[in-house]
Amino acid sequence: MVTKAGACPDSLPGQGEDFCEQIYESEEVHMLPQVLAVLIFLVMFGLIISEKIERHYVTLGCGLLMIILVFGAVMHSGSAIIETLNVRSIFTAEFWHTASEGAESSTGINWSTIIFIAGMMVMVEGMGKAGFFRWLCLQIARLVHYKPVPVFVTFMLMSFVLAMFIDSITVILFLAAVTIELCQLLKCDPVPMIISEIFCANLGGSATMCGDPPNIIIGTSLGYTFFDFLTNTGLIALISLVVVVVYFYLCFHKKLAAKGGKALNSAEYPDPASAITDKKEFISSVVIFLLAVVLLVTHANTGLTVAFIGAFIAAVTLIVEHKYAAELLKKVDYKTLLFFIGLFVVVGGLEQTGVLKLIAAFISDVSGSNAKLMIAIIVWVSAIASAFVDNIPFAATMIPVIKSLSTMLGADLSTLSWALAMGTDVGGSATPIGASANVVGISVSSKNGHPIGWGRYCKYAAPATLIVVLISMLVVFARYF
Repeated sequence: MVTKAGACPDSLPGQGEDFCEQIYESEEVHMLPQVLAVLIFLVMFGLIISEKIERHYVTLGCGLLMIILVFGAVMHSGSAIIETLNVRSIFTAEFWHTASEGAESSTGINWSTIIFIAGMMVMVEGMGKAGFFRWLCLQIARLVHYKPVPVFVTFMLMSFVLAMFIDSITVILFLAAVTIELCQLLKCDPVPMIISEIFCANLGGSATMCGDPPNIIIGTSLGYTFFDFLTNTGLIALISLVVVVVYFYLCFHKKLAAKGGKALNSAEYPDPASAITDKKEFISSVVIFLLAVVLLVTHANTGLTVAFIGAFIAAVTLIVEHKYAAELLKKVDYKTLLFFIGLFVVVGGLEQTGVLKLIAAFISDVSGSNAKLMIAIIVWVSAIASAFVDNIPFAATMIPVIKSLSTMLGADLSTLSWALAMGTDVGGSATPIGASANVVGISVSSKNGHPIGWGRYCKYAAPATLIVVLISMLVVFARYF
């Protein structure tokens, strides 16, 4: 209707300038929520990247601003607030148990993700207290006789496998500490090992629904199961692992072998049993971990949701470790949980105002409805973005976008999901700030006198990332087209 600002269309003769002004004002009102939502989102991203304010304060503050300013003052929409907070979903039977795998609404706060991550945090803290991670590292190192190169390879594989079931941050926290201890004993540089372990942890996290936060968000939002991820992203991750192990071996094996020092006597080996502080606690933590794995693998058959599994595992852990229940609860990373809550509110604002549909339409226009080109765009844009910004908010933002793309173009939603998952999970490995595991691993190394700068990290991790992203795209093309 409106041709350009200040001009009354010829198709509306006799209506006058007042009528035209009403049209312009209407268009401005329609766009205002979108503009404000985008500004809030960009401010949030900028503050997260700057790291000047703790990120949970950033997302909570921006989330509150979205509710008050966008939903309240501009949109006057109570329903938008209710849908975004999404509290009522917790009190439905389908939230805890579902007879079929239907996709949950991705609008607003994904409480399934929050509850599941919180439950896993409690379990992991219990396992750490029992000495499980240290025991496992020392046990495997002993099996390869503490030789630097075999330790290097086995620790990469262990990092991958552990991160399939346990948060990659926790995996690297314990693995990096043990790696430094072993390398001091073996008189070799721990940095090559830590860089490779970080990369493999991020890669392992991409293989399952519970391995990496973006996958948890994708799985809970779109109704995918543990087995869905394992048979799709898991296959890509496994193929990539073979290439990555060979790649890092070629990069570092000469350096490790040259500085490996003399072989140790068996008497000099650290005793894995020394890591176990309480045998009963150790056995209990292993049983609970195995129970969690079984529940996750079978939840498509049992109908138990990941929210139920997370809450149940946390409850079992606290009951078994009742003497230390308060201590375990104190160690839960509540800041991360609050970060998620604020993030979901901001992303919900982008969805409620229609911004995400506009992004989907843009990707559709650029790809020209070419499914392969669309997949390539999603994989590479996700990877590049995740290398420099937190992959969690990016994944949360893109879920409604790929849903819109699927609806608009009839593209297979699951294929778009696997492309998004691999891009966000792997892309974060390229730089020291791309994923939380990177930050933790580098921090542990630096605190122990082995700093890892941007140059040294990116020299090895960035090419490996490009290789895996390319593999991911090619496997998606070969399998789904």
